[in-house]
Amino acid sequence: MLDAVTEGRFGTAMKSFAATLSPREIEAVVDFVRIEFMLNGNPNTRYHTAENGWPDHEKYQAAFPFALGQIALDAPESALTKQQRVGKVLFMNACITCHDRARVEHEGVIWDVKAVSFPRNRYTHKNPSASASPVVDSRSGATPYAKHDKAPLLSDLSSQERRGESLFQANCAFCHAMDGTGKNWIGSFLEPHPRNLTDPEIMSTMTRKHVKAVVMNGIEGTTMSAWRSVLSEQEIDSVVAYINKAFHPLK
Repeated sequence: MLDAVTEGRFGTAMKSFAATLSPREIEAVVDFVRIEFMLNGNPNTRYHTAENGWPDHEKYQAAFPFALGQIALDAPESALTKQQRVGKVLFMNACITCHDRARVEHEGVIWDVKAVSFPRNRYTHKNPSASASPVVDSRSGATPYAKHDKAPLLSDLSSQERRGESLFQANCAFCHAMDGTGKNWIGSFLEPHPRNLTDPEIMSTMTRKHVKAVVMNGIEGTTMSAWRSVLSEQEIDSVVAYINKAFHPLK
């Protein structure tokens, strides 16, 4: 233990404290850890003491069940008592800073990339290499969204699918991204996000007929507009064929 604290452990978050603590201080830390946790089995050191600036920690008692993980933070409001709802508000306004989310029943998305502003002028979702005279915006390109504006490389497309590729990348990719994920800058900015055309959970239930109807008529309450006055039915069929080939098979 003395060696671990002094030298650290390569490949882990355990850094060396040789330049921070004296040998005597390192011995004191190791003795404390051995006595407090290994010999006495104490769950943790007490932090909420008057000495640490918590003279009346009991006033937060309503939030304790959330801090201790006894009640999940994402428990339905309808399942909570009035006192528990007060405790949850208290936890969210004060305790969560140090206790993080405590416990939840549903993990949800670990990291959901979301654009917080509309792209600046001269932004293009198109791959600069695909243009003879590309408009370069190095600031927009240096984002986590740029990687989604690369179209899949497909060499075995039929003439219909090739036409659909051209139409999709020139029109649909502005919101759905060139890779069909909807995770480009525009797609991440829009609410609700455009459909991720590569998501097997969603796309496995999709039929060609349904996708064609959506492209033709749009989806009310979203930015998915109707394309029936822009593209011919034959062109829409080509887009659907390309989606089926490039992103996920349709029924």
